[in-house]
Amino acid sequence: MSGHSIARRRWMAFKANRRAYISFLLFAFFFVMSLFSEFIANDRPIVFELNGEIHSPIFETLTEKDLGGTMDLVVDYRDEYTDELLADAKFVIWPPVHHSFRSISDSAEQFPAPPSAENWLGTDDQGRDIFARLLYGFRLSTLFGLCLAFVSSVVGIGAGLIQGYYGGWIDLIAQRLMEIWAGMPVLYLIIILSSLITMNFWILLAILLLFSWMRLVGLVRAETLRVRNLDYVRAARALGCSDWRIMTTHILPNALVAVVAMLPFVVNGSIASLTSLDFLGFGLPPEYPSLGEIIAQGKNNLYAPWIGLSSFLTLALLLISLVFIGEGMRDAFDPRVFYAEKPVNIEDDELSVTEKGDLEEKASAAAATQQKASEDLR
Repeated sequence: MSGHSIARRRWMAFKANRRAYISFLLFAFFFVMSLFSEFIANDRPIVFELNGEIHSPIFETLTEKDLGGTMDLVVDYRDEYTDELLADAKFVIWPPVHHSFRSISDSAEQFPAPPSAENWLGTDDQGRDIFARLLYGFRLSTLFGLCLAFVSSVVGIGAGLIQGYYGGWIDLIAQRLMEIWAGMPVLYLIIILSSLITMNFWILLAILLLFSWMRLVGLVRAETLRVRNLDYVRAARALGCSDWRIMTTHILPNALVAVVAMLPFVVNGSIASLTSLDFLGFGLPPEYPSLGEIIAQGKNNLYAPWIGLSSFLTLALLLISLVFIGEGMRDAFDPRVFYAEKPVNIEDDELSVTEKGDLEEKASAAAATQQKASEDLR
């Protein structure tokens, strides 16, 4: 059967899990929306035309002279003087929310301010718009989780392949070193490092990568140990294929099936790690729009429940959707569930006659095997 047909059938198996499919759609919608945060929540116009020239402050930094002013200062689009300069503009298109994640709201006398027409979810204790910070924080947390999961998976898959393929002393020494490394007090090390250096996105990503790459090593190692003695791997070795070619061409595709099913859970754990560190104050600096920092503000301002509730619901929606997506991918890539559930979808009009016949054959073989096993138990 072609790879395209198998991929389509796995996608259909994933769609059959309605909870996972709906979670995937919700996650994709909010993630794509967060990628365009500057066009949704910003204290700068999206685009305007002045004196016959079109400007987009989101992509360029303008000075007051560029708008016809006298000072060579960066434009503050929330200032009344800027409003006067833009009064002659042919058109000005603003985002739906006129606040960025760092801009201070001037609509209330004291902060935190409750939800209003200008601040949809209220403000925090510094006057920053909660909706804008949640939107930018969703993007930051998701991108951090995806980057950490991707890099740690690449390192973990490589380590698992080497250990499982060569075995022997290489596997034994690597396992003992991993046990020692896994026993390191990660939180204490991050506390010490945060007191010595100023954290940013990439530094924190590198620190967490030092301890998160071991998540998939055991899984890939076990799959490699199972596959390395199969006939087709022995045949490739007998034909003179190099170890690198055997590992990447013949063994890795089998291990990736289990790895892909685990990736949403790895992303989930990466996001939870970042949020926990930010909540404790040992992650990114406070100026970053992090979900953990907003949750910490909710804890410190219990009399302003809109802060804690909005941040908690956003984080819960993000993590729960990733869990459901992971469950759906695990079922879609699981051969037992994949073939066991196919008789239900044999009448699907999207399947060709050949695919329906193949599914019926697989279902019949699985039923015969199950019946024989039951007879042996009796």
